[in-house]
Amino acid sequence: MKLKLYKLSLILILLGIFFIPFNSWEGISAFGEFSRESSFIFFLLVFIVQFIIIYRSKKIYIPIKNPITIILVLIVIWFGLTYFLNIFQIQSYFIKNTSGNNRFIRQYGAFIISSVFFLFTYNNVFIRFNVLKLFKIIRLTLLYSLGVVTVYAILESLILFLNMSFLIPVLYLFDYFPFTEAWLDFENMRVSSVSYEPPFLGIYLMTIAGWMFSYIVTNKGYLYYLPTIIVISLALLSNSRSAFFSIIIQLVFFLIYFIKKKRYHKVLIKAFIALAIISIPFFLVKASDMINYVSNKIESLNINNQDHSVSNKSRFGIMYTSFLIFLENPIDGVGFGQQAFEAESMYPNWATNNNYEFELKYLNDKITSFPPGYNLYTRLLAETGIIGFILFTGLIIILIYVSYKKMFTSNDKAFCYLILFISFIGFSINWLQIDTFRIFGFWICLSLLIILTNGQLKLKKV
Repeated sequence: MKLKLYKLSLILILLGIFFIPFNSWEGISAFGEFSRESSFIFFLLVFIVQFIIIYRSKKIYIPIKNPITIILVLIVIWFGLTYFLNIFQIQSYFIKNTSGNNRFIRQYGAFIISSVFFLFTYNNVFIRFNVLKLFKIIRLTLLYSLGVVTVYAILESLILFLNMSFLIPVLYLFDYFPFTEAWLDFENMRVSSVSYEPPFLGIYLMTIAGWMFSYIVTNKGYLYYLPTIIVISLALLSNSRSAFFSIIIQLVFFLIYFIKKKRYHKVLIKAFIALAIISIPFFLVKASDMINYVSNKIESLNINNQDHSVSNKSRFGIMYTSFLIFLENPIDGVGFGQQAFEAESMYPNWATNNNYEFELKYLNDKITSFPPGYNLYTRLLAETGIIGFILFTGLIIILIYVSYKKMFTSNDKAFCYLILFISFIGFSINWLQIDTFRIFGFWICLSLLIILTNGQLKLKKV
């Protein structure tokens, strides 16, 4: 009976992984920050199943001696402690019909769900299965998910860019697919596939990049280059600057693996030759267009850029304000989840002037959604001080370092560490442009690394 429950749990986790990009539906408002996340439903069900197993067996697996677990526990404790260190000031916070206390409960609760409840759930399920088979079945699940995402994106691209409007009814058949509401962005001409917006598609592509790249290492034949090509192509179609940049960086680090592994040198040389044969004629014909594309992407980061000036001023203005808050509260910050309260009166004029985003959304109390922090690192500096920042960035550095060192081993788990290394690189870069911990892929990869590196899990009585 218990084995069947663990198999059911793994199936639910795989379903959750499959549906990570599917958030274009209206969602369930009761789930708060997770309202649009279809994966949340499956992971919540797994947590309930695991709770039943633990209740019956009175036993729980906890990797209490793993350094990663210890650091994570310190992070959880410190994030919570910052509320109590700032409790008197927090009592006076109130914007967008939300108090500081309410904001902390919601933000810290969402963090605990991802970093404790779900991570604990992944650990207790993954430990029951062969880790190599586990990696392969997760990778296959992501490949199937990418297949659906790609079909939608192709239809979307044909309609938007080639004016094949007769395909619109075909695209809208995706309304019958779970957690999906088909739509087309004729205004911005950007591809988002089954995701709510192009940036969410970009986050998904960054999440699966390492998994798809690994097919080149573990499987022979040019067909296995296709997942990598699809990931890069979709990043281009989404027109997401941050996603494309992140995936290119991930690809560079993936190539470093090939360079360091002598047995892959011939494969690397052949790949470069094939790429040159394909790309040189194209570059000769489209050189000016490609140069303009790259220069436009770089120019788009300028706050004076005509097309992106508003979003850039909002992004850099909020990050700059977070750093100002940190300078005034360098040790313990202003409390987890409290950045927006302090920032309201500190936004620089160059960010708010002629910026409708601040006027209509961020400084408008009628709009209850809080302004995004845009950068997790500056948010942590503002809310948890230098201590919280060091703890979290220290964890990220350790994850990247351990994965990097382990992926050059000669055992059969090397490709697992390669996937995790590329993934953690992507997550660390991605957090330069988003400020949420609601990244399911990160916590799943963290759990897999714990399982891989933990020699013995301590069996603890409940």
